[in-house]
Amino acid sequence: MLSCGWLWLYIGAFLMLAELLASGFIVFFFGLAAASVGVLRLVLGEAFSPTWQLVAVSFFSILYLAVLRRWLTKVFVGGTTRTKVDFDHDFLGRVGCVKEAINPPLEGRVELGDACWTACADRPVAAGANVRIVGQNNLTLKVEEIK
Repeated sequence: MLSCGWLWLYIGAFLMLAELLASGFIVFFFGLAAASVGVLRLVLGEAFSPTWQLVAVSFFSILYLAVLRRWLTKVFVGGTTRTKVDFDHDFLGRVGCVKEAINPPLEGRVELGDACWTACADRPVAAGANVRIVGQNNLTLKVEEIK
């Protein structure tokens, strides 16, 4: 018959492997906690009662999640540096074609490459006119008509 310590170790290994299918790097720590309890059960034997095993797996789960998750996420996933998209480099000065007329204060649509963008302008621009990108506000391009 399978001892309780080995059962905890198998549960721990299963949960750590299940992390490969899950995202968020959380299930791994429940598996690590279960494996820790399995080792304690094998070392302490019958003195480590089922009640204390449940207390220990809860304690280790919280401890590992609180202490190790942030550190191990940086190690395995890498830093989470957020960079602002360099809009000026990508779009500023490029030429597009108006697909839906722009009549301020209403926005229109401009085709830039193979994508359509919401666009605004200071003056009305008819559909079919060529425009130059002069700025942006979030995902809305600011354009000027090329004459």
